[in-house]
Amino acid sequence: MTTIQTVAFDDQKPGTSGLRKKTRVFMQPHYLENFVQAIFNAIGGAKGKTFVVGGDGRFFNDRAVQVILRMAAANGAAKVIAGRGGVLSTPAASNLIRQRKTDGGIILSASHNPGGEDEDFGIKFNMANGGPAPENITDAMFREASVIVSYNIVESQDVDLNAVGETTLGGMAVEIVDSVADYAALMEQLFDFDAIRAMFTSGFTMRFDAMCAVTGPYATEILEKRLGAAPGTVTHGTPLPDFGGMHPDPNPTWAHELMDEMMGPDAPDFGAASDGDGDRNMVVGRGVYVSPSDSLAVLAANAYLAKGYAKGIAGVARSMPTSAAVDRVAKDLGVEAFETPTGWKFFGNLLDAGRVTLCGEESFGTGSDHVREKDGLWAVLLWLNILAKRKESVADILQAHWRKYGRNYYSRHDFEAIETEKANAMVSALRKLLADLPGRSVEGMTIAAADDFAYTDPVDQSTSAKQGVRILFEDGSRIVMRLSGTGTQGATLRLYLEKYAESGFDQDPQEALAPIIRAAHELADITGYTGRVEPDVIT
Repeated sequence: MTTIQTVAFDDQKPGTSGLRKKTRVFMQPHYLENFVQAIFNAIGGAKGKTFVVGGDGRFFNDRAVQVILRMAAANGAAKVIAGRGGVLSTPAASNLIRQRKTDGGIILSASHNPGGEDEDFGIKFNMANGGPAPENITDAMFREASVIVSYNIVESQDVDLNAVGETTLGGMAVEIVDSVADYAALMEQLFDFDAIRAMFTSGFTMRFDAMCAVTGPYATEILEKRLGAAPGTVTHGTPLPDFGGMHPDPNPTWAHELMDEMMGPDAPDFGAASDGDGDRNMVVGRGVYVSPSDSLAVLAANAYLAKGYAKGIAGVARSMPTSAAVDRVAKDLGVEAFETPTGWKFFGNLLDAGRVTLCGEESFGTGSDHVREKDGLWAVLLWLNILAKRKESVADILQAHWRKYGRNYYSRHDFEAIETEKANAMVSALRKLLADLPGRSVEGMTIAAADDFAYTDPVDQSTSAKQGVRILFEDGSRIVMRLSGTGTQGATLRLYLEKYAESGFDQDPQEALAPIIRAAHELADITGYTGRVEPDVIT
């Protein structure tokens, strides 16, 4: 074991999903090592502890795993459990942490961001409950990283990450596991695989786009091998360090190949996609796209059809920018509904306390209390379970849902890589207007309320302020604006738009939302501050 003298970097503050930077930033001498040491310092040291380590397989993942193993050993960890090849989907890592009752885990991923030497990389710590570190821990990591002067590392040969089994490194046990098998076994406990298998046998067709990312092996094992979906159901199923040049973000813009097939004349019955680290999902029916907000609401209303949720759900939680569609389902079911800031870590306390069973974010993330991360393949399997039990198409299920609950027309507009100073100035100017907005009429709509969302956790009473500007109209329509913390270049403005309708469910969402879009641009002066007229991505 050696102690290496180092100098602190001033940019190692984790965002909503850990520390994300360009890959070459992490490849700088000492950069990764400094932050890993800061993680260990922030959690009270690694001595005697057991951790899970793995990532989504993007460029630099394998080298980073070797560094983490050597540093864990030098810091006195008792054991590290790593995925074969250094690869673990994020939900599979959460499952391993919980299943093995470890002291937490280090997950290497930039989620849905592109991968490659010139693209993005990320690292985050998940706690012993399997969920992302809360703000008090990530703040401690930043403090440690800001004053770090040395880190500990064992000088050794690389561990063979492809050899399943146990070995040692500097006195620390290293276990390499096949995480696909553990994860598949968990899914089999939650869902009626016999019913889904029978549906495939009867001629049901599906396409799953793994986007050359980590979910490929998981989807192939479960969908094709265990459930009997036709060979080739999973496309782009081989994980690649650069995701094959694809942008592994499962939305209509980036999963355009799947969207073209599902909207075409020979579309299969069901389509789905997952992202870089396997925690996000997109669901598409033949000729119909399912928004993430609608997907959460439909899953909550029908979860009882899956054996893992047959006794009902305790409650639901959604991120504040996510549409209120699931709130109506919760009211109908007589269960609690919570509105939290963006970031899966905010669901953790609610899940641990048994207050909620299902959670979701409009950013294509859905999950339940089976792990403490969103889980893309889980959401797809729950949809398949519902389809198998109801024996209806995706379009029919959506229409029936809207007839019962009404439809929340919803869209998110992303303006990417804005100059950070201009983005901050725009949001700051909008915040100053908030007190004067109620009563003002815009595009024929009257503003009922406007605020900067703040959250008090009902479990531990912790607070989070300035989580996004909300502008609410008297007719129930809503505008939300926030700057995202998941990018690596400039700032991303996320503009969320929502309109509730009790009838007329077949409008194009962009047309239904047109007055609200114009109102948002006027109120925030988006073009004036950013020079942008149109968003980069619409979902």
